[in-house]
Amino acid sequence: MTDHQLSDAELAGQPAAYWTGVAYEALITYTRARQAEKGYTQPQFWLLRHLSANDISPDGEGMTLPELQQAMASYIRPEDDLAVEAEALVERGWLNRDPDGRLWLTEAGEQARVDLARNAPTIRAALHEGISDADYVTTVKVLQRLIRNAGGTPA
Repeated sequence: MTDHQLSDAELAGQPAAYWTGVAYEALITYTRARQAEKGYTQPQFWLLRHLSANDISPDGEGMTLPELQQAMASYIRPEDDLAVEAEALVERGWLNRDPDGRLWLTEAGEQARVDLARNAPTIRAALHEGISDADYVTTVKVLQRLIRNAGGTPA
């Protein structure tokens, strides 16, 4: 399907699932490419965030790979291998593994998380170019309504 040749009336008849799928893949591909240019992966950033008491972790306690996999279940992709990603962070000194297999964020890992988070505004700005905040909010509200109409619960 192409959008450049369709009228508004024709676009209104298009399946939302198709367009949300195309958008999802394009946004993930773009985001991951920008992160790769900076030398890290999206799953690595998620690991750092989930282990930081200054971010997603409520207490900064270590977590096992299965616990992290469960915590990320709603957005991790099938091709993401948390064991490989975690090992890369251990090798960088950003995570430590205790004898029970729990991963812990190091001081260097916390600093890396802070540094890597600084890339998000640039990525967001590029993706939102030409889109007003009002249009973005409307789009999100429409997506939330579609989710509810499909019997889901918007996050």
